[in-house]
Amino acid sequence: MADDGGELPPPAKKKSPAEEAAEKRRKKLTPGSLMKGLIRSGSGDATPAEGDQVIIHCTTRTMDGTVVNSTRREHGGKGIPLRFVLGKSKMILGFAEGFPTMLKGEIAMFKMQPKVHYAEDDCPVAAPDGFPKDDELQFEIEMLDFFKAKVVAEDLGVVKKIIDEGKGWETPREPYEITARITARTADGKEIIPSKEEAYFFTIGKSEVPKGLEMGIGTMARKEKATIFVSSTYLTKSSLMPQLEGLEEVHFDVELIQFIQVRDMLGDGRLIKRRVVDGKGEFPMDCPLHDSLLRVHYKGMLLDESKSVFYDTRVDNDGEPLEFCSREGLVPEGFEMCVRLMLPGEKSVVTCPPDFAYDKFPRPANVPEGATVQWEIELLGFEMPKDWTGLTFNEIMDEADKIKNTGNRLFKEGKFELAKAKYDKVLREYNHVHPHDDEEGKIFANSRSSLHLNVAACYQKMGEYRKSIETCNKVLEANPVHVKALYRRGTSYMLLGEFNDARNDFEKMITIDKSSEPDATAALLKLKQKEQESEKKARKQFKGLFDKKPGEISEVGAESEGGKDLDDAKGSGEATSSERDADTKVSPSGESEYAFEEERPGLVGRMWPSARRIFSSLGLNRCTIL
Repeated sequence: MADDGGELPPPAKKKSPAEEAAEKRRKKLTPGSLMKGLIRSGSGDATPAEGDQVIIHCTTRTMDGTVVNSTRREHGGKGIPLRFVLGKSKMILGFAEGFPTMLKGEIAMFKMQPKVHYAEDDCPVAAPDGFPKDDELQFEIEMLDFFKAKVVAEDLGVVKKIIDEGKGWETPREPYEITARITARTADGKEIIPSKEEAYFFTIGKSEVPKGLEMGIGTMARKEKATIFVSSTYLTKSSLMPQLEGLEEVHFDVELIQFIQVRDMLGDGRLIKRRVVDGKGEFPMDCPLHDSLLRVHYKGMLLDESKSVFYDTRVDNDGEPLEFCSREGLVPEGFEMCVRLMLPGEKSVVTCPPDFAYDKFPRPANVPEGATVQWEIELLGFEMPKDWTGLTFNEIMDEADKIKNTGNRLFKEGKFELAKAKYDKVLREYNHVHPHDDEEGKIFANSRSSLHLNVAACYQKMGEYRKSIETCNKVLEANPVHVKALYRRGTSYMLLGEFNDARNDFEKMITIDKSSEPDATAALLKLKQKEQESEKKARKQFKGLFDKKPGEISEVGAESEGGKDLDDAKGSGEATSSERDADTKVSPSGESEYAFEEERPGLVGRMWPSARRIFSSLGLNRCTIL
């Protein structure tokens, strides 16, 4: 086709399911099926749009003027206006098409044929009892108000209208402490909670205000003013509103003065962080979420009868703050978890259980074991880690070594997850490092392989042997003759009970590097011991299984007389601490070079390789009894 030089039309915007459904309903309109007559003009030139909540009075009449139903008291109604959210609420077709044509304050008469009110095919709302849905009717509508609505509850039982925008984007949630001015009225304007100067204080999640009001406040920012429309479904009894009889809907006017961030850090109520002085910046973007150098003042107190202070940086540290790097295990876990969710200048009070305080951390002399503590913490500031952009290759390697050495320290302290996080951090940074020559490439490759093997060692200590194998494979893909990677992978195979794969790795070590023969031989000896232990356990599990006559079934795992086999298995399966130390070779850098964790693999992994050999020795290729 020849190019005529004209621009192609923009691609048609794909319609949403709601828009497609509305268009399908709109096709049911025919000339004369929906007619509008203006009774009173409205104000302004804005009309309702999708997403707006409209508030209306409606009176329905037959064509001879008989009132069928009405929201107005003078026509027998309750005086309660109707609320709809355009595009969300279910409504008759005549309303869906008529409301967007009205101005605020306008009164109009809509004449509707049955097919555009309750007699519509697949009408989404049912007609009231006794309603003449097959008749042509007149609907007198007064548009009281419309506004952009925040739908809080999907069933539209809680909807919010913002009067004044708040500050920031943080919103409260359970168990935040709220300070707010609250007034309330019924849908027909009757005052329930009068206006007063004093603010109301409550805690989210403690049923101190109706559920719907709590949900609405949970969408508000500091200093925001809003009206929250709450239907009866979400009006629960509370200290704010103990009497709810006869209330179908309540409109709450709320000014959110302040909220105190209270965080249940573990979700079980044991580790609680309560912010008492706001910090600077936006939460959580300006918090030290990443590895950082943190500076804090803190005071620690025992939560017992004594309430004694066991440490205060302003007193016991010559007034100097505590400085520490996050994710290095330098402070109790609960302390660091809370500090990383603080803003600079913030002060918080933290209540911490013993297992996240000092029971798993070097305990001060005046803190007893099992003590629940309280810290008053002030985050003075923090420094983000150095950006590697613009550093020379040697400077990058120096920075990597610092982080790696921290990981090595954490590994030796038994903090394997923290150690792994340090190694992973360097590996992520390495994705953006590009050596300039072969010499740098060799240094870089060796460093990356070392980090992968350290990660594999962490996985071993954490009992995740399959992940350890996968990490070793990354090294062996780049260098298939990497002896240390073979050793570590072989160890993981052995701990999984995959003895043949382990043997292959240990034997391959000897063929690649004769100097590794002592370590490989020791590993093969250990492997043989593991196989013997596994075989012994399998024999015990299947003892007597084939000693019965045809038709009899032996009980799998029945103990032998006096439990002798079980004791023997325990005795042969536990290495002494000196034996374990003898299996560890330490490199000049202080890293454990050929160490492996002597943990027992799962029962199935230990049992089946040996069970196959037992069946073969008995002349059986399968278990015919089972």
